[in-house]
Amino acid sequence: MALIKSLFVLAIVWLSDKASAQRKDSPHRWSCPDRRALDYSPPDVIATDTVKDERFDAVVVITDSTENLKGNLELLKIPVQTYTEVDSAADSSAVLIVTDAVPSGRLIWSPTGPLYRDYDDVRRFAEAATAGLDRAVQAGSRKPLLVRPPGGPFNTSTMVATLAALEYLYMPLELREAGEEPKVDFMGVWYQDVSTGWKELNQTLNIETGRIVARDIAGTDPERMSPPKVETYVREVFRDSGVEMAVISDVDTLTRDYPLLAAVNRAANAVSRHKARLIYLEYTGSGEITETLFLVGKGITFDTGGATIKTGTRMIGMSRDKSGAAGVAGFMKVLSLEKPKHLRVVAGMPVVRNSIGEESYVVDEVLTSRAGVRVRVGNTDAEGRMVMADVLCRMKEMALHAVNPQLIVVATLTKHAVSTGGKHYTIILDNGPAKEKKTAESVQAAGDKYGDPFEISTIRREDYESHKAQSMYEHITQLGANPSVRGHQGPAAFLIMASGLDNHGKNSSHPLRYTHLDIAGSARMPPKQVPAGVPVVALAGRYVLDQDAGH
Repeated sequence: MALIKSLFVLAIVWLSDKASAQRKDSPHRWSCPDRRALDYSPPDVIATDTVKDERFDAVVVITDSTENLKGNLELLKIPVQTYTEVDSAADSSAVLIVTDAVPSGRLIWSPTGPLYRDYDDVRRFAEAATAGLDRAVQAGSRKPLLVRPPGGPFNTSTMVATLAALEYLYMPLELREAGEEPKVDFMGVWYQDVSTGWKELNQTLNIETGRIVARDIAGTDPERMSPPKVETYVREVFRDSGVEMAVISDVDTLTRDYPLLAAVNRAANAVSRHKARLIYLEYTGSGEITETLFLVGKGITFDTGGATIKTGTRMIGMSRDKSGAAGVAGFMKVLSLEKPKHLRVVAGMPVVRNSIGEESYVVDEVLTSRAGVRVRVGNTDAEGRMVMADVLCRMKEMALHAVNPQLIVVATLTKHAVSTGGKHYTIILDNGPAKEKKTAESVQAAGDKYGDPFEISTIRREDYESHKAQSMYEHITQLGANPSVRGHQGPAAFLIMASGLDNHGKNSSHPLRYTHLDIAGSARMPPKQVPAGVPVVALAGRYVLDQDAGH
């Protein structure tokens, strides 16, 4: 109880777990237990073992070869082979085949292409599923059946394909609130054995529920998802979930306990609907706890750049700067549904608007962090590391007394992550203790397995040295010298130094594992795209689905 009292100023909402009791549908039909509280659930999904199921009005087949059409899928082979002989586009594109082999007459063939080259990965199935489902919807389907025949090198391909299909069907929060019609009435997934496939389908839909939460928070506009409204949304999401939630909004408390966050909040604090919220979520498994995760997600609801203002069109898409906090909330939702027994997870979501005004924090200010580190501000547009540093420090304090702790930061931090890792990859970096445990490698392996890829980078001595004091006034500088040279590594070093984690390296008396995720590339920042909901899939794969990994 001392831990909770030290964390929270407001009353704690203790939530009982009723999710399993609310699942009253048939064992092969899944419906989100929280649908009545808030419509953030995936479409209804039905598991079946036959393409002759008359409930569906289109069959979408995703595979690399007609030779995989065996057993009760054999009846599809001749229609597909006959069509592909006269249309070479069927080798690389989703095509509609009219045939009486399926009740609806609509058969969509969506090939993955080759799967055995060095560079092929499980995302081939995601791409084919998206293309196939899009073709089915264009053809008028409202009840499509997704079929991934057995065979091939990837044993998670059905889950990955289903996740991609569900992402395609995602309806943004604003459209749902406006009463827009969903793309389909329901979807089916074919399994060779429905009784064993049900477990995978249930896990898939639990993960997708988490991704919907992440997308809703990340993608919704900065007024609809301002800090107080993020709090309201998150409270609804975790109502009756078993996850503890508490929020700090008192300015005096933030100023005293989270001074770097409070500095960024100063300009926004003058507008009540923009005032910061520091949201804490905590999940504790019912069994013996063997690992404790401490997560911090960057939640900048809109980033003007502050006094170092973003000029031209550089503010476009900056409502997505809350994708780190969104991903953390999404992962916590997965935990509330999957209920891994071995895990305890504490998540911090600093949800702040980086506004500009007479109260803005400015360059050359020297601020003292929670860890007692004096920080000279070099650029107010580097606000993400500021709002997270004190929260990470609090997590560090808790980690010193936790079972097998691992600290993780998730944030859209740098354009450098995009230029070095590309637009589809999360950059992951370990400190010394995490590197010894191969944390980045294990998360990357899970990401590769479930289609949420990572690139491993390294925090070097230059990253620490570039943040060292340039005068006697400060201990460290917020923005290192020549940040464009080692742009995505520098913030990791800054967070370690500003939070006091540099006192807990691999050779210290109490080493702590710290892993830094820069999702600027993978989160899909421009507003034209739906948010990716990263890194929900990879974290769920590593710490829930593959819970034996690393233990």
